Amino acid sequence: MLVLSRKKGESIIIQDHIEVTVLAVEGDTVRIGISAPKHIDIFRQEVYASIQETNRESATPLAANVEAFMERLRNNGIKKD
Repeated sequence: MLVLSRKKGESIIIQDHIEVTVLAVEGDTVRIGISAPKHIDIFRQEVYASIQETNRESATPLAANVEAFMERLRNNGIKKD
């Protein structure tokens, strides 16, 4: 992890296209602004983690769905070895 010190109004640049600017520092809270091309998704970590979990759940077949699929195969004369 790269650790940098920045003051209000200062920025960092990531790969020529993403600029992260410190907008304000208030106690333990730092407000940052991010400028990036529209095709780059930017999420808070907790939102990103939630999206990833939802995607994993969506990609995992439910046992009932698998059983229904297997039953359909059996009913159509297709047997699983």
